[in-house]
Amino acid sequence: MAKLLLALAILSEVLATSALKASQGFSRPGFALAALVGYGLSFWALAVVLKTIPVGVAYAIWSGVGIVAITLIGRFVFGQVLDGAALAGIGLIVAGVLVINLFSRAMG
Repeated sequence: MAKLLLALAILSEVLATSALKASQGFSRPGFALAALVGYGLSFWALAVVLKTIPVGVAYAIWSGVGIVAITLIGRFVFGQVLDGAALAGIGLIVAGVLVINLFSRAMG
């Protein structure tokens, strides 16, 4: 159940961050509201996850997967292009999340 809630936390955070970008500085109320609701749902789900998964592990996965998803959305939805250094850094984050998921017993 914790892994499912972690996935919900990640998904709602990614949607909220996308809505935050689309809100254009909170000048578009519908997107601003979607961002607030999405972040609220994300933090609630993450808080429940923290009852069973260590905070460092849960946060690393939550933020790492979110960073990759937002990078892809930034590229394909908002047309943002990153340089090689940014992509290398994101690649290191992906490597870290993979190490946690493949080799750590902390996820249960």
